[in-house]
Formats: sequence, structure tokens, C-alpha cells
Amino acid sequence: MKSGETRMIVVHDTMQHNYHYTCTALVGKDFDPLFKPDLTPREMLALGVFGGKYMRDCTDEFPASWWKGARLAKGKADKSLNYFGVHASQSLAVWKAKGWIYDDDPRGWFQWYCRYYIGRRIPIEDTRQIKRWKAMTRHIAQVRNNCRAGDIFCRPRQRQALLHWAYDSRKF
Repeated sequence: MKSGETRMIVVHDTMQHNYHYTCTALVGKDFDPLFKPDLTPREMLALGVFGGKYMRDCTDEFPASWWKGARLAKGKADKSLNYFGVHASQSLAVWKAKGWIYDDDPRGWFQWYCRYYIGRRIPIEDTRQIKRWKAMTRHIAQVRNNCRAGDIFCRPRQRQALLHWAYDSRKF
């Protein structure tokens, strides 16, 4: 896609059937200046996030390169596939109960991020999700305040959760 062009994505997966959205930004470009994730969706999937269970049924929606080297579970989520080898997610039921799910992204923040990354823009929802992403910095502060520099396995649940939010917790 070139600058100024748009493309339509049609989604058919277990959670959305015939859902359409338009990509108006270049892939990996034109991000809100407040949103500076450390990791791309591809890097997150390769590192190991969400127990390898996340979005296995919607691989056609995103670039094929994202799935090469992705750590995906065959069945149920497998915490050993996570970079830090720990479970650090809440269930979709919890997310729904807390009102964190936007109808256009029924799988939550990471689905929003993947769609944002490939160029979808929904200004009000983008602002909401970026605000939620920024709120995760409290976990960075806790890791920095409680771990020795270079000890990447100190506070593994917090570090894994930060990976789930595109923060590279191996760097602090």
C-alpha cells in the first residue's frame, strides 16, 4: 500500500464473521506520537505471548511473516510457550466483565494493536487503547525498582505481562 491509498480487510474467524475494516495508514507507520511500542506484533508472537493461543484462527488477516517463528500452542494455552514461561493473562471473560473489550476487537488489546499496526485507525478507540497501553508503565517502574539490572527473570509475571503490551521487558 502506498501513502494515500486505502485497503479493505474482511474478517472471517470464530469471533467475527464478515467484519470489515479499512486500513488508511501504512503498515507499521503513522502511529500516534504518544504510542511508541517496543515490539511489533511479529516480534511479540516470536518471543512467546498469551501461551501461544492468541488469534490462531485469524492468521489470514495479518501478514504471513508474522506467523513464521510464532510460538503457537496446538491446543490449550501453554505457559511454557511464553518467553518467561509463566502465565500472565486474564481470561477473556474477565476482560468482558471489566468492560475492556471494544466490539470491533473482541479479543482485546493485542487484536487492536495488530489492526492498528497494519493501518486501521479508529480515533476514539485508538486514544482509549493507547491510554491503556501507557498505563502499563507502572509495571516498568515496579520492575526497575525491585530488580537488579540485567536480572531479566526477576518478576517474570510482570515482565511477561509487559511483553503482552509490546514493552520489551528484557531491556530493563
